[in-house]
Amino acid sequence: MQKSIERIAGDTDGISYEFPVFRFEGTDQAAPSAYLQAALHAGELPGVVAIDALMPMLTKAESEGRLKGAITVVPWANPIGRAQYHFGEHQGRFHLGTRTNFNRGFPLLAAPDTALLPAHGTPDQQLKTRLLQLSLGRDIVLDLHCDDEGLAYLYIHTSLWPAMADCAAAMGVDAVVLWSEDSDGTFEGASIMPYQNVPAEVARFDGRVATTVEYRGILDVDGALAGSDAEGLYRLLVARGVIADPALPAPGAFTGTVAPLENVDMMPAPKGGAILYDVKPGDRVAKGERLATIVHAPGEADGRTEVFAPQAGLILTRRSRRIIRAGEDLLKLVGDRKSADARSGTLED
Repeated sequence: MQKSIERIAGDTDGISYEFPVFRFEGTDQAAPSAYLQAALHAGELPGVVAIDALMPMLTKAESEGRLKGAITVVPWANPIGRAQYHFGEHQGRFHLGTRTNFNRGFPLLAAPDTALLPAHGTPDQQLKTRLLQLSLGRDIVLDLHCDDEGLAYLYIHTSLWPAMADCAAAMGVDAVVLWSEDSDGTFEGASIMPYQNVPAEVARFDGRVATTVEYRGILDVDGALAGSDAEGLYRLLVARGVIADPALPAPGAFTGTVAPLENVDMMPAPKGGAILYDVKPGDRVAKGERLATIVHAPGEADGRTEVFAPQAGLILTRRSRRIIRAGEDLLKLVGDRKSADARSGTLED
């Protein structure tokens, strides 16, 4: 394993940002290659600790000659966001200089060719270019995130499903959300869209893996969960031939929820106030079931507003904070049919 330090120049003199990159070379050039990164949204740490638990497993496989494919690991993918604090609160989702989400605005290339990437830009744009340079061309690309409060789930492009069902099973996630359109330039979109209009022998969708991994909630930074998630990542790498481990059985069938993005109801709050949830991630609800109550005028008659499920489905996530403004989203309900308020592209800013 080799460690190097990447440096991103700041936009004023004397400022620069650094992040480490770990590379495992592998012993078989024909074996699939992999790229893993965590904390692109810099405050989302379940993936960081999962990689921390995975690294000894990769090192052991390397020392025993079982690491076949090349693996690149970026445990802290966003040094810019990691350094951003405002009045003592960490701000790792948006670049304060450009007000752009760190997981938006990645170049959506017409082909998987790093020569097409822009050469200049603001520090956050430079970071995005460098992350794509590190990851483009890898057979497996995993972008580790988390939600507010939620189940473990994957976003997967429709061109990779159901071929990626073994990956979902290996990782032990609860759900898969399928998407087909990316106009916002997410990292996952920038990883898969360049292969949409190239010959099949280049695209190789049957063997390609690209996904955003949502490791439950932002507070689920826990040693036991990190170990379990690392084992899931390891099982995926074994199942796809990056690592040889004959003692590990092949993944079984994926039995979790699978639904298109259009089935997700985000449930905007009709009023601002305090949230009293009736449901939690993992609950199945019926149409018309109460999901939450918004206390917008405490102690007053008609000071509460109830929110009901527009359709039956699975509660995938909810907010970790209990204060909300009118129009902000309460939760993700993965419905059994298309949402009447279906959103294309990304679900959230």
